[in-house]
Amino acid sequence: MLMRAAQKGNIMSKNEKISNSVIRRLPRYYRSLCDLLNEGITKISSRELAERMNVTASQIRQDLNCFGGFGQQGYGYNVAELRDEIAAILGTEKRRGAVLIGAGNLGKALARHLDYESYGCRLLGVFDIAPDVIGAQLGELTVRDMNGIEDFCRRENPVIAILCIPKEAAPEVCARLAALGIRAFWNFSYHDLTKEDTDGITVENVHLGDSLMALCFELDSQSE
Repeated sequence: MLMRAAQKGNIMSKNEKISNSVIRRLPRYYRSLCDLLNEGITKISSRELAERMNVTASQIRQDLNCFGGFGQQGYGYNVAELRDEIAAILGTEKRRGAVLIGAGNLGKALARHLDYESYGCRLLGVFDIAPDVIGAQLGELTVRDMNGIEDFCRRENPVIAILCIPKEAAPEVCARLAALGIRAFWNFSYHDLTKEDTDGITVENVHLGDSLMALCFELDSQSE
């Protein structure tokens, strides 16, 4: 049987020693296991999982061994149990409170279409400074005036901020939110937040254009 997440405290306490590349592969494992369950597959070997994900079986075993003993030799992985274990490692059940800053086109799309609770978050509020945007309805949430962010954060205690704001505004907004207890930024502002901006705070800088440029480069390389 798989080792339960609650029994892996010593392993989980060593997460800082696990490489970033391993951590970034975990959500992909989680998605693949969810797909398997949707297809009615309840058991899978590392070789079969590797073929589906286009990685090596040894890579999968090495990654999962960072978090304890998974699977049984000669049996493979129980898909539901492994999915649940990875979900526990990623903390998808924690429902961390989040606020979204900036209700432009990207902010609206993220507010309306992302299933936050599936990824371990709850979107508590959306904020903007534009009078023509404040008061707009985005799903179940109403866009709030940024002037009320302090009172809202003190009341609701979010720990994640999603930044969909102009890059020149990012450092000031980041400092403002950090002072209110925000501990992680999902940053779409095209300003790379650094340790100087976010001392002790977790940051994920997202550049959608970078991904598109990389895709175009690969396309040109194939043509050549």
